[in-house]
Amino acid sequence: MVTLTPPSLKKLHPGWALGLVILTLFVGAILGSVAIYDSQDVLRLKTHYPHAIVKNESVTYELRRNRPPSWVNLTAISRYTKWAIILSEDWSFYEHEGLDLDQIKAALGDMIIAGKFRGASTITQQLVKNLYLSEERTLWRKMNEAILTRKVEIVLPKNKILETYLNVIEFGPGVFGIGAATAFYFHKSPSALNARESAFLAMLLPSPKRYSVSFRKKKLSRFARKRMDAILEKLRMAKILTREEYAAEVRRKLDWER
Repeated sequence: MVTLTPPSLKKLHPGWALGLVILTLFVGAILGSVAIYDSQDVLRLKTHYPHAIVKNESVTYELRRNRPPSWVNLTAISRYTKWAIILSEDWSFYEHEGLDLDQIKAALGDMIIAGKFRGASTITQQLVKNLYLSEERTLWRKMNEAILTRKVEIVLPKNKILETYLNVIEFGPGVFGIGAATAFYFHKSPSALNARESAFLAMLLPSPKRYSVSFRKKKLSRFARKRMDAILEKLRMAKILTREEYAAEVRRKLDWER
C-alpha cells in the first residue's frame, strides 16, 4: 500500500516530524504509564469477554469470564465483512504493531500546521478507546491510547484483536457487535453476508448513529452509496473480489433498499 504524504507535512523536515512522533509517545509513556498499567488490566482480555452495557444512550464495557451468547467467532464471520472493515478502517492492520506511524505523522502535521486534530486510529486503537478511554479528542488521551494499544498488541494475536473489535463496536443506535448488526440490518447470520451488505456495515463505522439514517429511510444517501462503492473498489484492489464480482456487487441492491 502506498501512503501519500499530505502537502502540509512536506514543510516539516522528515527527521523532525518522526522525532516529534517519538517524543510525543515517549512523554505519554512517562506521564501515563503508572496510572494506565495499574488501572487497566489488558491481560484479562486473554481470558474474558467484553460485554456492552447500554444506559441512557451511553455504553460501558465490563469483562466477563463467560462468553456472551451474542459473541461471534472470527471464523463465523463472512470474509467479505472482515475485509471490508479492515480495508476501510485500517488497511495495514496485519502489518503494523498497533500504531500506524505514517498516519500519526500526518495527523500531527495537520495539527501543528493547520490547527486540525484528526484521527489516525488503527483497529487496535479503536478497540482500546471503546473499552478503556473517553471520547475526548485530546493529546493526553491519545498518549494513553498509544500505551494501551502497544500492550494489547503484545498480549493478543491479531485475529483475537479483530474478533474482539468486531464484537464490541457500535453499528447503530443500541446495536453493538457484528452479530447484532447482521441480525438487525439483514436478518442474517454474520457468515451469510455478501460483499454489498459488508460494505454497508463498514460504511457505518466512522459515525454509526449518523450514517444509519440510510437504513431508517430505506434509501441509501449519496454519501453512503459513494462510500460503499469505494469500499467495494478496495475489495477488488485487494483481490477479495474479482472484476466481475465487483461489477455485480456495485449494481446489487440491499434487501430493504427502495
